[in-house]
Amino acid sequence: MDHLMSQFAEENYSELMNFSDYECDYADWEHSNSVVPVLYMLVFVFGLSGNGVVICIVWRSRTKRRSADTYIGNLALADLAFVVTLPLWAVYAALDYHWPFGWLLCKLSSYLVMINMYASVFCLTCLSFDRYLAIVHSLSSNKLRSKRTTILSLVLIWTVAGVLASPALILRRAQEKENQTLCAMDYTLVANEATEHFWVGGLSLFASTVGFLLPFLLMSGFYFAIGNTVNRHFQNVKKEEQKKKRLLKIITALVLVFAICWLPFHIIKTVDAIIWLDLIKIPCSVDEFFISAHPYATCVAYINSCLNPFLYAFFDQRFRSECLCVLRCSRLKKALHVPITSISSSMSNPTKSEAPSSATKV
Repeated sequence: MDHLMSQFAEENYSELMNFSDYECDYADWEHSNSVVPVLYMLVFVFGLSGNGVVICIVWRSRTKRRSADTYIGNLALADLAFVVTLPLWAVYAALDYHWPFGWLLCKLSSYLVMINMYASVFCLTCLSFDRYLAIVHSLSSNKLRSKRTTILSLVLIWTVAGVLASPALILRRAQEKENQTLCAMDYTLVANEATEHFWVGGLSLFASTVGFLLPFLLMSGFYFAIGNTVNRHFQNVKKEEQKKKRLLKIITALVLVFAICWLPFHIIKTVDAIIWLDLIKIPCSVDEFFISAHPYATCVAYINSCLNPFLYAFFDQRFRSECLCVLRCSRLKKALHVPITSISSSMSNPTKSEAPSSATKV
């Protein structure tokens, strides 16, 4: 992940061959400089609007803010900081991976991409842990789910994400090569030609392990425990059956969408890292497939930033009612020219149909 947006640039292929005992012909390989930019811009549009709405609703909510709401807001903030860089990467891909924006934007945009990866997955893990405490240990977890603990965990999340993303800020730079400027990782600051492949492979494996594998295992464990608790609690209560199904549906969506979006990308990154470390040899046809699939796996991973607002906010009944209320209040404000606060005061006293169910109030 450390050389995220330039792994499929030409210089990496030629460097890869320096560490291989075989040679593959990539002369006929074509960049995806038409499809990929379109996908990036779609992610930008939907991610910007969706995460913007989430942030607006979370921070303007008149009701008591849950710890889960705070994690959702920070998750949206991480995704928003990332999606605003996508127009740069779309132009980069459209220009056949020529970077016209200078060294500063190369470093900052790469750094934001990495911060998003770490901060998002850490927020999701904390959100999963919060729901685990709320459902499995609902009577003994008040201190762990306090406002002070939530703030401390968020400070830790952003601090750790910023530190783990620092290789992108330090090593990424705009490099001139054959009348083309690449925004790529430069390992000459920390390695020589003989040890560079250890840095490339090691950072990739580290990012995939810390930024995907371990959080995914933790989330799966939390949701497995939640599922067992919900099944036991509602096993013989028919009137709660719909609440149980709705909660299990949300839990399943959280885990599956996260895995579907990020798993292909990290599989490719892990295989690439193993090749860089010279641990395995693969046929040229397989190598060419991974190279061709990498841009699209990256796009699928980025789509997660669009889906997060729907999965972690709009599926929440209380949040959805507040979102609809704010949208209605905004339309009324334009029509009647009265302060929105006087119209939206009803948010603090939702109707029975808008109130959160006991199964989703986590």
